Amino acid sequence: MRYLTAGESHGPQLTTIIEGLPSLLSITAEKINHDLKRRQGGHGRGRRMQIETDTVEIVAGVRHGQTLGSPVALVVTNDDWKHWTKIMGAEPLADDINPEDIKRQISRPRPGHADLVGGMKYGHRDLRNVLERSSARETTVRVAVGSVAKALLNELGISIVAHVTEIVGIKADTSLIEGKTADEIRAIVEADPCYCVDPEASAKMVEAIDEAKKAGDSIGGVVEVIVEGMPAGVGSYVHYDRKLDAKLAAAMLSINAFKGVEFGLGFEMARRKGSEVHDEIIWSDEDGYTRATNRLGGLEGGMSTGMPIVVRGVMKPIPTLYKPLQSVDIETKEPFKASVERSDSCAVPAASVVAEHVIAWEIANAILEQFHSDQLPQLKAQIDEHRQYTKGF
Repeated sequence: MRYLTAGESHGPQLTTIIEGLPSLLSITAEKINHDLKRRQGGHGRGRRMQIETDTVEIVAGVRHGQTLGSPVALVVTNDDWKHWTKIMGAEPLADDINPEDIKRQISRPRPGHADLVGGMKYGHRDLRNVLERSSARETTVRVAVGSVAKALLNELGISIVAHVTEIVGIKADTSLIEGKTADEIRAIVEADPCYCVDPEASAKMVEAIDEAKKAGDSIGGVVEVIVEGMPAGVGSYVHYDRKLDAKLAAAMLSINAFKGVEFGLGFEMARRKGSEVHDEIIWSDEDGYTRATNRLGGLEGGMSTGMPIVVRGVMKPIPTLYKPLQSVDIETKEPFKASVERSDSCAVPAASVVAEHVIAWEIANAILEQFHSDQLPQLKAQIDEHRQYTKGF
């Protein structure tokens, strides 16, 4: 599978086209909209979330609720576009209008954003041309794409859920989810303001977010994605670009403001001996091959082991601050405080939703690379056969 997205933060719409989905997969706007609403939620979100109510329109590739096998096109309209039609319009400027008179031009790049380097790369003196596309607004349709991928994974017996494990040093007690299914974890997460499984930690996170907002500052954190029901042997060890963990890591780091990724014990492995890191292999008639532990996060040699895949990503504090950092005006070269756009004091809860969906896409894509099928029933049969094969290997 593959997909492309198009659209600017204050443009008329965000668009995506997905190619390679099997036919006969059930897809509804209602389910996608549920995931889009979650992306807009979470404590710490800014005023933009009050302006936009993201809903998807399925405009191609689906008939009567089922995919056709042809490309699927999704559109999310930007409600705020009506206030930006002259600023962001696609039509050339009239001859009697000076481009420098267009409102909301930006010449003061924000530290930590793509503004300055993006302007250098594409030759934009008005840095709005950079920030409109580099904005995390684009993750809206990436969540929509991931929601479609989750529909496919659900048909294959694979569940995925994300939650917040840390915000500004406040760590959740993740032992609270031991023994719980992905659906049980989701029920807890969706009822929590910080999308956290630990209510005590969540309350402290809310306080920290409110303090950061009051101070005009921002804070970051860590999110965790768990994938259950993954067949063993998806991915490959034979070449670098076929390793599943590499693909998942790239997907996580492709999310705006994400700067680190780890699997299982992650960086804790550097502080442990090998006997405290690797997962012993066991076998039973009922379950086939499993692991006594899951310290490696469900991945060995670039392949899924059949254990839950556990991947975490670290999100830096959002660099748009209401007490801006120093920057330089690219026109005058004089020092100034950076420009301020609408922003969040903390987007870690929302980012956990994005992480869930970009990981879902990579998992679904890896499966379709390995189990080729144009029709969903054929794909399900292949997966069932593979599971039986690996169980009795």
